[in-house]
Amino acid sequence: MFANGAYISDSDWHGIYDRALPVGKSLEVVLEDNVWIGDSAIVNKGVRIGKNSIVGAGSVVVKDVPPNVVVAGNPAKVVKELDENEKMISRADMFSSPKELDDLYLKIDQISLKNNSFFGWIKSKLMPNKNN
Repeated sequence: MFANGAYISDSDWHGIYDRALPVGKSLEVVLEDNVWIGDSAIVNKGVRIGKNSIVGAGSVVVKDVPPNVVVAGNPAKVVKELDENEKMISRADMFSSPKELDDLYLKIDQISLKNNSFFGWIKSKLMPNKNN
């Protein structure tokens, strides 16, 4: 999963001394299964992020991240180890059953819209206020 503004780069994009060079050194970035890159996190070239690991928001990853951990900071460091015996549910799992996903979104709609009514909608059109 990639949150908003996550940035992954496999290259320097220019030389250190000769910044007119079109591309500096490139190294592969590897994201293993079920990785979550947080909001505005940066993952640099040559990094491998292990299975089930989470990169915290705003973190800068410059070294490999082991499996089943949460890293955060600049540079990113392990701040929590995840229980690898705990069942991990991935986004792929969530989308594996379209019927169950449809039921989930229907339930979310029912919860979030339970206080809506036709009369309330008419009132919001005729007498709008900050609550509607």
